Amino acid sequence: MNFEEKTLTSECVYDGKIMTVQRDEVELATGKNSFREVVRHSGGVVILALKDAETILMVKQFRYPIAETVFELPAGKLEKGENPDEACKRELEEETGYRASKWTSLGYINTSPGFCDEKLYLYKAENLTYVGEHPDDGEILSAFEMKIDEANAKIKDGTINDAKTLCAILRGLNL
Repeated sequence: MNFEEKTLTSECVYDGKIMTVQRDEVELATGKNSFREVVRHSGGVVILALKDAETILMVKQFRYPIAETVFELPAGKLEKGENPDEACKRELEEETGYRASKWTSLGYINTSPGFCDEKLYLYKAENLTYVGEHPDDGEILSAFEMKIDEANAKIKDGTINDAKTLCAILRGLNL
């Protein structure tokens, strides 16, 4: 069966700094018409930074949309047209103060393909050197080290719930 949908009309209903929202009329595979609301986002990068064979770098920060302080891997938005291979290096240094001499792509994830086109590119960073962090304006976070066993326990007990962090750890450490 063909599942593809055909866009009939598209209207931008919101154009913000980090995303836009479209309302599209579509023709379904059944021939009926329906509507889709789509968030357009430039994407981002997520970095699984290994301090050593047993330790990863994490950040702790308040996330306004969910009103919680969360543990997550260093990550950040892509600027329009920015190469993810360069953005991951920028974000690791901004958020943790580290540079890595070895980088491995872990692929990408679609964060919420039911309503959003955001793609997050996952990376593993190794052979780290501390150079000093410099977070973006308005970004309040705390970088820290966590043993992999502790991270795994926090995943299992539900303390770490951030999807991008879970995916990068799964792909990068094969837990």
